[in-house]
Amino acid sequence: MSSSAEFTHAAFARALRDHKLVATRSASSGILYLPPRPLGPGQTACDMEWVQLGGTGTLEAFSIIYIAPSAMLREGYGRDNPYCAGIVRLAEGPAISAQILGVDVKRPETIRVGSPASVEFVDAGEGEARTTRLAFRLL
Repeated sequence: MSSSAEFTHAAFARALRDHKLVATRSASSGILYLPPRPLGPGQTACDMEWVQLGGTGTLEAFSIIYIAPSAMLREGYGRDNPYCAGIVRLAEGPAISAQILGVDVKRPETIRVGSPASVEFVDAGEGEARTTRLAFRLL
């Protein structure tokens, strides 16, 4: 991803659509931000650059979701088909929330905080209507 691209949610969504996990990094402090942001706390000028992340990390927290938002309802999730959402701390440092794949949502006691996770990109729709959602699969 070009370092001259705008630091917006739309640019992040385009990277996901290309199956790339990216963050922004402050050139002055070296701090990574995920989701990306154009400015760090207290900054008045943008010194951010895009950084592609490796996509591996560790599950830090999770929840089983029975009352799904509209986008997940359209994919068939809901009261009778719950899904797992969690926080994954990436090897590079930042943490992000995403769907957690490869778990038994009917037996949440089998899901272990601290489990290694790897990024996956979940595509929905086709053509120009295609969207890509960030997810992680527990290893």
